Amino acid sequence: MRFTSLRLRLVLVFGLVALTAAVTASGIAYWLNREAVLTRAQDAVLHDFKDELEDRAGVLPADASREELRQAAEQMSRSSQNFSVLLMSTSPDGQPITAPSAELDQFTLADVPLSLREAVNREQKLTAANPSPYHVYWQRTVDENDTPCLVAGARIADGPTGYMLKSLEPEAKDLNSLAWSLGIATALALVGSALLAQAAATTVLRPVHRLGIAARRLGEGKLDTRLQVSGTDELAELSRTFNRTAAALEHRVAEMTARDEASRRFVADMSHELRTPLTAITAVTEVLEEELDAETGGIDPMIEPAVRLVVSETRRLGDLVENLMEVTRFDAGTARLVLDDVDIADQITACVDARAWLDAVELDAERGVMARLDPRRLDVVLANLIGNALKHGGSPVRVSVRVEDAPAAPLAQLAPLTPHVGHSAHDVGERAEQVADADAGAEGAEDSSEAAGKVLVIEVRDHGPGIPEEVLPHVFDRFYKASASRPRSEGSGLGLSIALENAHIHGGEIAAANSPEGGAVFTLRLPLDASAAAEQAAVEQQAAARQRQRSGR
Repeated sequence: MRFTSLRLRLVLVFGLVALTAAVTASGIAYWLNREAVLTRAQDAVLHDFKDELEDRAGVLPADASREELRQAAEQMSRSSQNFSVLLMSTSPDGQPITAPSAELDQFTLADVPLSLREAVNREQKLTAANPSPYHVYWQRTVDENDTPCLVAGARIADGPTGYMLKSLEPEAKDLNSLAWSLGIATALALVGSALLAQAAATTVLRPVHRLGIAARRLGEGKLDTRLQVSGTDELAELSRTFNRTAAALEHRVAEMTARDEASRRFVADMSHELRTPLTAITAVTEVLEEELDAETGGIDPMIEPAVRLVVSETRRLGDLVENLMEVTRFDAGTARLVLDDVDIADQITACVDARAWLDAVELDAERGVMARLDPRRLDVVLANLIGNALKHGGSPVRVSVRVEDAPAAPLAQLAPLTPHVGHSAHDVGERAEQVADADAGAEGAEDSSEAAGKVLVIEVRDHGPGIPEEVLPHVFDRFYKASASRPRSEGSGLGLSIALENAHIHGGEIAAANSPEGGAVFTLRLPLDASAAAEQAAVEQQAAARQRQRSGR
């Protein structure tokens, strides 16, 4: 059990409260009983001593002999209270005479405190309220053996002075027994309070534990999580509040998911519907472009700029529609990998050559580095990264390739959990569940390929001004453009986002940074063998289909 747990704190608080209450009650009870016992014994002894002193010593003359004093003291000590007696008088020649109650008695005048002797011998003024010049005085002391004693004394007018010593050891033993009993009762009360605290903590913490589990399930995207509620206390009200909150959240997420799904369907339908007229427009613009390039000059020079603008904007619109279609496939989870064995150096060369970038790109890659990837999607990633570097950083753009050991956490497990702009929290919860399904489906699989545990790293570096620090976190966001003053540009704002999605579906990642030597660096990391990522993507798509079916119900 952790020392910071609520259960332990509750037990400690209960224990401290019970201990404080038990100790306080025991202390008060002990003090009250002690005073009662001592007062009762003291009153009985003093009353008996006073009576015996008046009856025995009161009849003695003022100049009584030692033997007379001893006999009187012995008779006084035979009282039911069994105390020692010491009588004192003055001889005719003025010498003090002392006589104990027994020859072997250890009670001497030295056992009587000086203050008590002074009080006993002090003569009081006679008044109507005080008919006697001398009174009985007492004091509690301890002897040389630390035994509690009661010492009392009184003087008889025109007679001897008597002192009494009474041992309070029986009363002390009774009080010690009482103290042990109260201590045991305190310990039992502490144990009982700990048991009660444990029971109370269990009663209180069980609903809290269930609430914590439900909150974690809710955070994992299982929005149908609810708590069983019984009772009318504060914890029951908290559970009802949680259920109402979860229901409202599920309803709100369902609405957002429905709107998001409707938006995706709208984009997909719009893109699909645009393709037909766009195909016709593209055909016309190709004819116009041929006329522009014809040596005969078949187009009026006055309208040539307008024709060129139409041609360029038509191409831009075509690229935008294709990008929207690709984004829609990623969002719908229908994107597929078509794997093939690819020579990376040849693939990069073909990508650069197809776009006439050979003079602007420096390639640092050894031939023979083979990877099992989707060539079409890798071409899209490379085209976007190199094209972006040429557009914003200028030539020359350097592309380097190397192979590294895979990190401790496979990229294929990390990438699918990355949320993208436009995805709801419910989508992230679905992605987490999909990855869990993928891990369960891939458990126990063995990969005997030589590429297992290796990562392909492709760096694309330009020599431009670099990427502003405030722009770096958003370079892969959809439709994001660094310059707000240039909302219209040749790009659609989807290129890098599509490149990142293509890297994710391979089980890889893309990172953007600024080089210390100047310029921006985009680092693409892909597994040398994306077979596992393809299988995982298939499992994810099946899980997403099941989730959509459950949501549809």
